[in-house]
Amino acid sequence: MKFDELNLLEPLLAAVRDLGFEQPTEIQEHALPLVLEGKDVAGQAQTGTGKTACFLLGTLNTMLQTERPADGSPRALVIAPTRELAIQIAADAESLTTYTDIKTTIVCGGLSWDKQARALQEGTDLVVGTPGRLMDYERKRILKLKKLQIVVVDEADRMFDMGFIQDINHLFRYMPRKSERQSMLFSATLSAEVMRLARRHMNNPIEVNVAPEQLVVEEIEQSLYHVANREKVSLLLGLLQKEQPHRAMIFVNRKVDGEALTWRLNHNGYESVYLSGDLPQKKRLKIIDGMKAGKIEILVATDVASRGIHVDDITHVFNYDVPQDPEDYVHRIGRTARAGAKGKAITLACEETVMSLPAVEELLEGKVPVVFAGDDLYIPDRAGRFRRTKQVYTGWPPASLGQQKDDDDDDDDSASAASGDGDKKKRRRRRRRRSGGAGEGAAPEAMAASSAE
Repeated sequence: MKFDELNLLEPLLAAVRDLGFEQPTEIQEHALPLVLEGKDVAGQAQTGTGKTACFLLGTLNTMLQTERPADGSPRALVIAPTRELAIQIAADAESLTTYTDIKTTIVCGGLSWDKQARALQEGTDLVVGTPGRLMDYERKRILKLKKLQIVVVDEADRMFDMGFIQDINHLFRYMPRKSERQSMLFSATLSAEVMRLARRHMNNPIEVNVAPEQLVVEEIEQSLYHVANREKVSLLLGLLQKEQPHRAMIFVNRKVDGEALTWRLNHNGYESVYLSGDLPQKKRLKIIDGMKAGKIEILVATDVASRGIHVDDITHVFNYDVPQDPEDYVHRIGRTARAGAKGKAITLACEETVMSLPAVEELLEGKVPVVFAGDDLYIPDRAGRFRRTKQVYTGWPPASLGQQKDDDDDDDDSASAASGDGDKKKRRRRRRRRSGGAGEGAAPEAMAASSAE
């Protein structure tokens, strides 16, 4: 089957051709015809299988055949669990609406409240947002839901994980009845709780399961190394040298570990950038844009990024920690082997996280292949001692981009926060003042490695 054989309107087909898409993916081939017929669909498909384009094409095709409400109320709503995923969906919608006058508005935290409010008040067609911010606008009567024709809940399983179900139930109460709108739900797993949500808010949903027994695509080569916690950095350095990844993502369970690991990688010669939910939204968006533009070779991230970054040329995913939630394992390694490419997923299991491995393998219904690490695979960590500062170390902008300064706010850490040297110099100056101007030798300290920037 080709996209030309589906009942898509020409403006959408033109955009699809521009994007280089010819044949639908499996989830698109099975679900899109049902969506185009106006059916409610609950679809199961792992990340990277084209489900976003599936529900967007169906939604946009319907909107091109219906009239806009006179008051500018949105006709379609897509609810995503994270800001990064919402931003990605909105960007995909913009790409698909090149030859239409459909207006897309993103609604999520971390971006200007007033700007988003104005966009809603001025009128829009498609709203893509996260539950909390959507609910805030609805309560203030800025977001009007009564004239919705289509609603999509993406990553429904993640909504449960993040505690958003009450927010979603609240939003549904202000929408047209389920018999008067089309509803779609997509999830990596159609668990019992996800299907209860579907049956509550959808009109006889048709289940579409794409390889439900195969949570991980065959193109991902998985491997597992058992390693002591104190030797993880050393083994990771050896694996990076051995694998020579084109582009890689490294996932950690804890934010503090991500910051320190990024610093160590940079000071061992591997240009890396750290992304976590604690960063200001503008900085997070700059890092994500940098990843998509190919400016970042290695991204260290917490799970906030595991579902929000859609980049097709990631060759390697490293689980620096075994994730506590087994489904996070699936979503993490799903960042590689996208769009039919091949990829590798390498997991380091230490004494602190190995207890989460059985749950991961139970979900996968199989063992992750174990590989023995010889002594030659351990490369000494020469970064020295990492000193945490008030500013989160991110390694952004990378050294290859030069000494440029972030212009979004004063949270940039590309200078003194790189190694903690700035704070040490301040302490030395204070000591010199107290001692009447003693020289540098009065209080010798072992210097950390110089800044990667």
